[in-house]
Amino acid sequence: MIDHTSFDVKDYQQSLDFYDKTLSLLGYERLMTFEIPEANFAGYGSKERARPSFWISSGGNEAEAVGNARGLHVSFVAPTVEAIQQWYQTCLDNGGTCNGQPGPRPMYHPGYYGAFVLDPNGWRIEACLHDYSAS
Repeated sequence: MIDHTSFDVKDYQQSLDFYDKTLSLLGYERLMTFEIPEANFAGYGSKERARPSFWISSGGNEAEAVGNARGLHVSFVAPTVEAIQQWYQTCLDNGGTCNGQPGPRPMYHPGYYGAFVLDPNGWRIEACLHDYSAS
């Protein structure tokens, strides 16, 4: 249903470093970057899809607050529980803030496992797995 998601960041270079390091743990990479006079853009995704589905940019409306959209969060599909745990710790090590430690979330649905972080801009992000089974 959704083709891509994007949001502006406060510090573009810091955000590039943050997302390059953290999304690689989930199997994603920066597929595209470009600059126009108004802003810089970076697009992330999987090689299989061959086009970005998550974007960050340095532009935007200066009157809008970055990282302050009530209720908005972006969730990235993770390949394993271990990847989520590594992603979570790497986020914290690179300027992110805990917004929910890694663990099962059976209230969402059986088999849901996720971790929640505020990125260095204050955006709410998550890594999740839908077929977790506690052994």
